[in-house]
Amino acid sequence: MSIDVQPSRWSGLVPVDDTALAVTDTGGPGTPVVYLNGQFATQGYWRRVIADLGTGYRHITYDERARGRTSHRSADYSFEAAVRDVDAVLAARGVERALAVGWSYGAFVAAHWAHRNPRRALGAVLVDGAQPYDWLDEAMEQRIRKQFRRWSPLMRLLRPTGLTPRMNAEQLAACNIELGRVARERDLAPVLDGITVPTRYVVASGTSLGSRGDEQERIRASLGAVAARNPHIGISAKVASNHGAILKKDFRAVAAAVREATAAGRTGD
Repeated sequence: MSIDVQPSRWSGLVPVDDTALAVTDTGGPGTPVVYLNGQFATQGYWRRVIADLGTGYRHITYDERARGRTSHRSADYSFEAAVRDVDAVLAARGVERALAVGWSYGAFVAAHWAHRNPRRALGAVLVDGAQPYDWLDEAMEQRIRKQFRRWSPLMRLLRPTGLTPRMNAEQLAACNIELGRVARERDLAPVLDGITVPTRYVVASGTSLGSRGDEQERIRASLGAVAARNPHIGISAKVASNHGAILKKDFRAVAAAVREATAAGRTGD
């Protein structure tokens, strides 16, 4: 579709494959930013970051398949589908180049998208995600399946509010298990090493829902080697809030990382 040089605000459904995604585009002439949600989160999580960045950016948010109150269900909830959906949303809004900002699961999607699209990615900001670490084993798979079966009744009750996905326990567990495979060092490290656009991490602290002991901090520790190997990648901030609260409590740090990545892109990293 044809988009004006300075498009106005738009919200609606974007058809993709066998589904449709709820998308919001603030429009305007600013640098386009596409926001990629946590695995079971919604676009509303970004509102504080967007408000802090203001009108100097064009903010494009969307709810992934079966997430939120409006995006439709699909037969494909795979990680590859999530990466394809970035292209579909940007194409629908007439945006050729954008900065990708992702939190948690969305950070993995942003890293893969930036790696695959060096001419289209203006940069990336990865918020407490996309850390290469082998945390998935058979025991963890069983733990994940058990957790989602246990949480399933509550999640079904919350579906009408848009706070939980319209997916069954097995689908939810499968998405989480697949993420563990995507995160394996042998698979993710080459992706991060191959990124050639300005990329900044914002890292949380401590534990959050579903984690045990210091396992999240051990995962985060892998980023030092990532930044040391690739000069395009830097750690913008290590903040006090945990994984689940970072976009609420430390949104200023995320916004600062977006500005940092934008400036790095203008100066050639």
